[in-house]
Amino acid sequence: MDFIFMLTRDDRTVTDCLDVLDTVRDLGIGHLGFKDVGVDPATLRRLHRQIKDMGATSYLEVVSTTRDAALTSVRHAMELGVDRLMGGTWIDETLALLAGTGIEYLPFAGEPLGHPTRLAGGPDRIAEDCRRAEAVGCAGVDLLAHRAIDANPLDLVRAARAATTGRLVVAGSITTRARIQALADAGADAFTIGSAAFDGSLRPAAGTLASQLTEALEAAGSAPAPSSQRLGPGLSPAPHTLVP
Repeated sequence: MDFIFMLTRDDRTVTDCLDVLDTVRDLGIGHLGFKDVGVDPATLRRLHRQIKDMGATSYLEVVSTTRDAALTSVRHAMELGVDRLMGGTWIDETLALLAGTGIEYLPFAGEPLGHPTRLAGGPDRIAEDCRRAEAVGCAGVDLLAHRAIDANPLDLVRAARAATTGRLVVAGSITTRARIQALADAGADAFTIGSAAFDGSLRPAAGTLASQLTEALEAAGSAPAPSSQRLGPGLSPAPHTLVP
């Protein structure tokens, strides 16, 4: 299972993201991302360029809550040339903008609410959204399972896995090794962590960001083989590098 380190806290890119990236570049993290809010476009350009210079797969997650703002963020993602765009719910418009760019799109499944984002919708809604996303050509879905308002997070993950052969990324509020293992068992291909690393939740007795991220990397490496083996035609897992 892939670990995606999001340079974000409380659903915003951290203002010192460039400094943070410098401190973690030797950990061998193969997947790095950021949100569409929190820092100015010039900083995001520098951040993305450095992520790609590291040889990592890049992600931009759209958490803007209006259609116009979200589609503006899609255009920014195109300018940056990110590998994968996550989030947002305006699927048809987003896919139309991304046509021909090679950027893979993974929209939110369910109904995202507010910012920081919560998730409404039960397993049936999640499965329906996953099937629709795959039918129209999305690479997978972005599932805020542990931000669910009124559903069991793992029930949502299992419903999503049963409904799509695309890439299933679980994002938000993943704070422990046990939670990571449970997501792998339920069929997730990847998970994101941002705030939990900055807050020290993953390894509470440790004092550095590197220790928190190493915990996530080790948990990802000990998880079962990712279900991304079931990716649809034309899709392939992103490169994933772990330090031994």
